[in-house]
Amino acid sequence: MAKLAAKGAGTKDKPWDLKTPSGLSGYQAYEDDMADPPALVVKVGSTTLSYQLRCLTDLQAMLKKHGDWMPLGGADEQKPAAAGTVEAWARSSSNPVGGWYGIKKGLRGRFGNYVPPVMEALGMAEVEHQPKNNRMRAR
Repeated sequence: MAKLAAKGAGTKDKPWDLKTPSGLSGYQAYEDDMADPPALVVKVGSTTLSYQLRCLTDLQAMLKKHGDWMPLGGADEQKPAAAGTVEAWARSSSNPVGGWYGIKKGLRGRFGNYVPPVMEALGMAEVEHQPKNNRMRAR
């Protein structure tokens, strides 16, 4: 399993340059500790998505408890997330924030596409990099 390397420092001025798990699409991400709540900001082309920054440690804890590989999912907000996926967990009322980790309504989905590569770059998780149906597990 090849690890997709991230370039950058994870700041607004020097964001991480990442690729989605399939490796087909590039995007940038950075941590914004000054946002309320603190955010993981993702820029895909001209679109900016934000997730609560705590999603990184919350997802790692959930994956450790899960103890095995978990499918990523990765649906837009307007589409249902497949049960048992990282995407479904990020929307669930039973997760630590009681619902969506995505901050801006209308742009809260695609968690399973953009958050796992950040966690991989930070050494928090392993992520598969197949054309589709990728999974992740905690480190």
